[in-house]
Amino acid sequence: MLTVLAYLLLGAFAGTLAGLFGVGGGLIIVPALVLSFEWQGVSAQVATHLAVGTSLATIVFTSISSMRSHHLKGAVRWPVFWPMGIGLVLGAMAGVMTAASLDGAWLRFVIGLFACLIGLQMALALKPKPSRDLPGKPVLVGVGGGIGWASAICGIGGGSLSVPFLTWCNMRMQLAVGTSAAFGLPIALSGALTNIAGGWSEPLLPEGSLGFVYLPALVGIVLMSVPFARVGAKIAHRLPGDILKRGFSVLLFVVGGRFLYQSIPQILG
Repeated sequence: MLTVLAYLLLGAFAGTLAGLFGVGGGLIIVPALVLSFEWQGVSAQVATHLAVGTSLATIVFTSISSMRSHHLKGAVRWPVFWPMGIGLVLGAMAGVMTAASLDGAWLRFVIGLFACLIGLQMALALKPKPSRDLPGKPVLVGVGGGIGWASAICGIGGGSLSVPFLTWCNMRMQLAVGTSAAFGLPIALSGALTNIAGGWSEPLLPEGSLGFVYLPALVGIVLMSVPFARVGAKIAHRLPGDILKRGFSVLLFVVGGRFLYQSIPQILG
């Protein structure tokens, strides 16, 4: 019972932060799940992989709601979505296989480094200047593959990578955000299914796991993250944007720094 309550609270926390800071909850859910699994006594060899797979599974549900909302507002560029979607699916599958080839320490190092880089980008407000048009379909497939690969390794929906790319290609911010929201579904669905298959026969997984997806956490997070994302969005409109960005960048540095602090001694040792 306490475990279920913990995952409901985590879903509320992740949803609120996602709505508050305008990013997918994966950057919050993965570290929180790793801590939760450590508390439950899950083996360190599989805890991070299980957190990434579970995070991707939650994004399947949250991205459907987000994609629908943006589509109704006409903010999804479907001609861009379809070619990039092919790359996103293939890239996410490759990303899961890449993560599976890494031991827990290396996977934590990669996620920690990514979190710190995104935190730095937000703290310094680094954005590529719109300087070119969208490339052709073959290039979009390739870019989608790269975004899907990196996103599946870290258990995120890809918005922190796809929005800068689309705005760099002179897409209006509202359209970039809406199209990026739609990208979350192929990344998450492909990544979650590949994690289920990849972890199917893993003997170290706790009871209640479906491959590298932990079902109690999935249910608790999905139930609470969607409604609380609306709460976070309402709070965000009442606070200055600079304060929000700095606050989230600090949070990412703390999360990423903890992962790096834990993983580097294990890697070097």
